[in-house]
Amino acid sequence: MEAGRINEKCRLKHQGFTELRNVYCNLLEPALVQHAISRGEGTLGKGGALLVETGKHTGRSPKDKFIVRTGAVEPHIWWENNGAMEPEAFDRLYSDMLDHMKGRDYFVQDLYGGADANYRLDVRVINELAWHSLFIRHMLRRPNRSEIGEFVPQFTIVNCPSFLADPSRHGCRTETVIALNFDRRLVLVAGSEYAGENKKSVFTLLNYILPGKGVMPMHCSANHALGNPVDTAIFFGLSGTGKTTLSADPNRVLIGDDEHGWSDQGTFNLEGGCYAKTVNLSPEAEPEIYATTEKFGSVIENMVFNPETLELDFGDDSLTENMRCAYPMSSVANASVSALGGHPKNIVMLTCDAFGVLPPISRLSPAQAEYHFLSGFTSKVAGTERGVTEPQPTFSTCFGAPFLPLRPEVYGRLLREKIARHGATCWLVNTGWTGGAYGEGSRMPIRSTRALLGAAIDGSLAEADFRKDPHFGFDVPTRVSGVPDLLLDPRRTWSAQEAYEAQANRLVSMFAENFRKYLDCVERPVKAVAIG
Repeated sequence: MEAGRINEKCRLKHQGFTELRNVYCNLLEPALVQHAISRGEGTLGKGGALLVETGKHTGRSPKDKFIVRTGAVEPHIWWENNGAMEPEAFDRLYSDMLDHMKGRDYFVQDLYGGADANYRLDVRVINELAWHSLFIRHMLRRPNRSEIGEFVPQFTIVNCPSFLADPSRHGCRTETVIALNFDRRLVLVAGSEYAGENKKSVFTLLNYILPGKGVMPMHCSANHALGNPVDTAIFFGLSGTGKTTLSADPNRVLIGDDEHGWSDQGTFNLEGGCYAKTVNLSPEAEPEIYATTEKFGSVIENMVFNPETLELDFGDDSLTENMRCAYPMSSVANASVSALGGHPKNIVMLTCDAFGVLPPISRLSPAQAEYHFLSGFTSKVAGTERGVTEPQPTFSTCFGAPFLPLRPEVYGRLLREKIARHGATCWLVNTGWTGGAYGEGSRMPIRSTRALLGAAIDGSLAEADFRKDPHFGFDVPTRVSGVPDLLLDPRRTWSAQEAYEAQANRLVSMFAENFRKYLDCVERPVKAVAIG
């Protein structure tokens, strides 16, 4: 009998899981790849990467995510942003899922979120698919093998894609459901093969738990200078804005690419791996990420490939533009072993501006930083969420609204306090459009973005001459080595100046209208930014 194939080893019976067929506990990568291939879940690609498809869901389903409304959590949840599920509906969902699971195989991983042992969350993830188990093993952090026997989960996630929810019985919207019950310390995922639901469920849990411990949970990537963790930079941004790409700098040490905590001791990664978009990925522009697509155990999602040569087609987005590669931090040559950094010296807020209005980089005052953090302006890019087929301008609070169970001002206040206590220079970086709006202009050149970020992080940009942006009031450099002067002034990149002014005024109005809901909960300097 294969190791890890009995229920008792994972103590699943103690959690109510009975009559399962085979339970595979904490299998390592080779065994998980073997199971995935033998079960027909994917194809073995070049270098031993696992090539999989996620079915009808090629992105997250945020409208199908619910928090169970119990007395303990009800006063604290941001209900305008989170769907509510009644406890009785959750109980029916859980009972029906348990019945459905009987007689089936499941793969269990005991993992944790958080590189800082003082704040980590021990999570058990029970997956119906072997490749989901491999994916989450990459994404979360792994206890030492000697610790597995004593592992006691603080939360358990059950992911069963073959179970289809009944909206009338289970209090949800569709056959797909992600239900978080903080009282029962359970997360149920059903009706979706998109593995990112596992990863973001853990992040949502941490976004609820960490602020109560004085830790700022952040949807950001992070890196630090070679040999100097004190020189840490963090990069806020939604998927598709460049968090993974821009933090993967061969001249700096990568702490992580997507989720971090900021405690009184410094910055720490919440995860153990990276989840990079691969559309139009090239070895020239992004060699570190490209190399992982041919490493053993990497999970390649929704990519078209040649069935004979197994060559990946990075330009074919016919399945989805949200094709991705999941891999452990150990696959990155310059990754931090400890996944710890200092207090951020530079805070970068990445936005993908489909209006073509924002400069490629701007320096923010502390009040402006809180304003833009709470605004979270960007454009949802194609494929990241179900139904998004082209960039859509949006305001995603704190650059991560879908993952925030608490009200935005909780996170805004934490950020403001930490900037004030530890000091940081804040930058707003537009990786979106220039020379016109989406459909007319072009995407910001990544080389220029890298050059601007390099100058900001090494401190040389502070010596540049700045102008005051007439629409938003932040400081914009007028000249930076290696970057065309024209690019630094968005108005000049447009062929029709009047059209630019109209777009800029429209965007300013959108910012003002969006921020009205925060005027009663921010301090006077931030109100001044909002009112102008």
